[in-house]
This record gives sequence, C-alpha cells and structure tokens, in this order.
Amino acid sequence: MELAQQIIDGNRTALGQGITLLESTLPEHKEQSQELLSECLPHSGKSIRVGVTGVPGVGKSTFIEGLGKLLTSQGKKVAVLAIDPTSERTHGSILGDKSRMHELAADENAFIRPSPSGGTLGGVANKTRESIILCEAAGFDIILIETVGVGQSETTVSNLVDFFLLLMLAGAGDELQGIKRGIMELADALIITKADGDNITNSKNAALEYKRALHLFPPMKNGWIPQVSTCSSLEDTGIAEIFETINKFDTQMISSGWKNENRENQNSYWLHHIVKEELGSKQYNSLKAAGKLKMLEKELTKGKTIYQLLNSF
Repeated sequence: MELAQQIIDGNRTALGQGITLLESTLPEHKEQSQELLSECLPHSGKSIRVGVTGVPGVGKSTFIEGLGKLLTSQGKKVAVLAIDPTSERTHGSILGDKSRMHELAADENAFIRPSPSGGTLGGVANKTRESIILCEAAGFDIILIETVGVGQSETTVSNLVDFFLLLMLAGAGDELQGIKRGIMELADALIITKADGDNITNSKNAALEYKRALHLFPPMKNGWIPQVSTCSSLEDTGIAEIFETINKFDTQMISSGWKNENRENQNSYWLHHIVKEELGSKQYNSLKAAGKLKMLEKELTKGKTIYQLLNSF
C-alpha cells in the first residue's frame, strides 16, 4: 500500500491522510484503514507514549508546546494527539489545537492533530490508539496525548499511554479542580504549573502537600514512585526536569519488563472493548466463555489488527 510506505518514510502529509482514513465512518474506508494499520504495525511500538491531563485553565497547551519545543530542539520527533469526546458538541476540539501551539505547529519535527470527533469516549480513544500506531511508524519518538481533564477520559487514556502526567494549579483545592482521587492514583508525575511571579511560594507549598497526599496512596504495581514538581512555561523552568523524569521512568520500565507487559495488557483491554462494542455484550460473553478471546489475545502479537482478527471468526 503506497500510503503506508509514505508514512513509514516519514511523510507528514501522508500521516495526516492516514489518520483521516482511520477516522472515516464510510464502510469502504474500513477495510483500507485496517490494511494501512496492519502494514504500519511492524514499524510501531518504539515511542514513549505520554498522557497529559488537567482541568481547563491549567495551561495544558502552553505546557505541551514548551515540552514539545524542548524535545524537537534535542532532535526528537514529537506528535501531539488529543482526546475530547465533547468535540462534536462544541463544533471542533479545544484540544490538540494548532492555533494554540503556533511555534510547535510550524516545527518540521512536530505533528499536531486535533481530537477525532463524534462517538463515545471509547470510540474516540480507539481512533487515537490507531493514530499512535501510524505516528510511531512515521518515526515519532514521543507521542503526547492531551485529554479534557475530568472524569472518565483519564481512565481510558491510561490504557493508551506508558506515562501519565497530571497538571495542577496551586491555591485551588483538588475538589475545586474537579480532580478525582482516582485520577491522582493514575498519575506517574504531578506537575504544579504557572510556578512564576507571586505564585512561586504557593506552588512549592502545593507540591509539598501533594507529595504528602501521594504517600497515602497504595504503591504502584510497577514499583514507580510518582514524582511531584513545579514548572513555568512562561519562564521556561522545570520542563527539562520533567522530561528527565519521563526518560528515567521509561528506562526503568524497559529494564524491568513492565513497559512491554503493560502494552500487552493495554492491547488486551482494547481487544475486549472492541469485541464488546462490535458484537454486543451477549456475543462477547459467549466468546469469552468459550475461551475464544484468550485465543485472539495470543494472535494480537502477530501483526494483525483487532478488526482483522474479528473478521477471522
């Protein structure tokens, strides 16, 4: 498939066309998009996938642009994807918005894509999961996935990423910020943003409070201790340290085998999600009872897409 080869060659226009094909709801595009995915799959998997969340006003876009520019200045290729299931209601996503990230959008080592619109959160997130595969095949080293920042999105996104970053503001209690305890428990790092000017002391105090709070949470299965720090996109402080933390995490998780194990678990999660969505609960339960889903899980590692495996029934 010519489009797949262009993506693998790092052509950003082809990557955009490929993602548009994945997002299409036209039946004739479904088969083409799955063929594209299956050709890109063997070239995927080598990036660090980072989820970035936080409530509106926390400065996600500014933070992502700052981190993205730092990474591209180091010669890395950065893709920014977004998940916003409300984007259809609001006529266009407020996330992954190129108009909010002028400098990064103009960078030849960056690729920014707004949220796919329409459908359920799971549907939108699944399109993003497929887009990650194409971005990795195109040679992107870091994939940043931005989310709306409240509720269910974060749990879903945690099944897409390796590292989860939670942005918070000083001086607003977490109950005011709409951040549920469950979301804090998912965070591999918690960042107090806008730590500049009169807000520096507040930010440092907030960081200490969150450090204490995180100690009360059960330890993470992978043995990682969540990090808390402050940053200012305005003054360009703290961002390099955040990337050092992400790198340290990645190195640790590769050497322990957790990164690979976690991605296999994520693939299984999406297999079950898609089977239930496509076939309905009744058929899903009968396939599960018959042990068919276990068989499909084993097939997942052989470079076939989930939809192709489903069609093999």
